[in-house]
Amino acid sequence: MEENKYVFEGKTTNDAISKGLAELKVRREDVEIKVLKNEEKRSFFSILDPRVVKVEIIKKNREMPETREIKEKKAMDRESIEKAKENISKFLTEFLKKFSSDDLKFNVSNDEYYINVEILGEKTNALIGYRGECLNALQTLLSSIANKEVEDKVRVILDISGYKDKRKKVLEELADKISKTVIKTGKKVTLEPMPAYERKIIHSRLQNNKKVTTESVGEEPYRKVIVEPKRN
Repeated sequence: MEENKYVFEGKTTNDAISKGLAELKVRREDVEIKVLKNEEKRSFFSILDPRVVKVEIIKKNREMPETREIKEKKAMDRESIEKAKENISKFLTEFLKKFSSDDLKFNVSNDEYYINVEILGEKTNALIGYRGECLNALQTLLSSIANKEVEDKVRVILDISGYKDKRKKVLEELADKISKTVIKTGKKVTLEPMPAYERKIIHSRLQNNKKVTTESVGEEPYRKVIVEPKRN
């Protein structure tokens, strides 16, 4: 059977569809449905046979919101970039003075799509927080500050002392470990809530895995990744 195509049977069309949606754990809007055998088309000689309706359910190629966001991004306006960078620099200059450590420094750069902010120093743990919670909160704050009096919305990415690269390696190792568990047990695993960029790391790491599939569920800030066996 072709990948993403599945056939289900039932006594009625709705019965077959309901079984399929339940087994695939998908919503009606996430699939295309084709009736292969309709209960209305029955001959005189088959009237005593059990009713069997077959439907073909085709999973639509759904993209994770994190992936769609990347594809939908557009280049930022030059004037907006410069104003945003100025806003960020003014804020961080004053903000970092409040810390006891005087070795904290920051760099603000940009490419076509993002303003990249990096904070460096020996004592940055307080700025990073548990699993990057403070870092993520500071990134949200910087994004808000960056967009003050800016016509074209700008996007800000913050990193502190290379934390995100280290976290990426940890998450990739976690994705590999979870995928092995899912393959071995045949049961899905739901990860703890993660910010969008962390969920994207999990999705990207497992997107070419032929035995598992991933999906983001829930609402921010409690959105999480589910890793489950890929159905043939």
